[in-house]
Amino acid sequence: MGTGRLGGKIAIVTGAASGIGLVATDLFRREGATVVGADISAGDGIVPADAGREDDVKRLIEDTVSKYGGLDIVFANAGISGGLSSIFEQTAEDWAEILRVDLIGPFLAIKHAAPAMKARGGGSIICTASVAGLRSGAGGAAYSAAKAGVINLVTTAAQQLSGTGIRVNAICRGLIETGMTEVIYQTARDKGVAHRIGELNPLQRGGEPIEIANAALFLASDESSYVNGQALVVDGGLSSSHPTARRFDIRAE
Repeated sequence: MGTGRLGGKIAIVTGAASGIGLVATDLFRREGATVVGADISAGDGIVPADAGREDDVKRLIEDTVSKYGGLDIVFANAGISGGLSSIFEQTAEDWAEILRVDLIGPFLAIKHAAPAMKARGGGSIICTASVAGLRSGAGGAAYSAAKAGVINLVTTAAQQLSGTGIRVNAICRGLIETGMTEVIYQTARDKGVAHRIGELNPLQRGGEPIEIANAALFLASDESSYVNGQALVVDGGLSSSHPTARRFDIRAE
């Protein structure tokens, strides 16, 4: 049995080829878990799977259980942004694809992981949501609606899994430098205003993938054994306030 905060645990991480998923996969392994990383993009050590396709998710979980003897943790992290187009610039097909990956994906992870976890006496399912799911202004309309759905999904799932020992939680990520936000970061750098990235949150900076992975590690571990049906916000304090025109500034001039 492995040592570390996840010693002896068997985990699946989706969206594992890059960004948060890649960092979380490495972190979980360093903390003692056996981790199956899955992604629609091929890569070394990555199991090919589309997180929004039921056949793929079912196969991913069945193969993991068959190979390693069970399942304790699922980090349903795969997602797409769909850009910042307005409601009037998007099509129904745009919405269907974003909802398929960002909301149906976590639903499928919960649906198919729960029976395997129940057989082990419990487990932890973590879904990547976003501050965009809390209120407007942090993402496109379809992405925001999908992430709001994820937040509600984990509360509903936690209730429906009462008595199984399975915990279901979400992480509401803020502005994190990943492939999804690459355009935002690169545009700021090209314009010479990279120092303004994240200026709307009290920490005055953007976040790093490891900061979300660390939150996922906490929710995956027994340290969060009494945390269930919650949306943990990791955004530098962005969502702690509504935007204001001016604010008191105690920093030295």
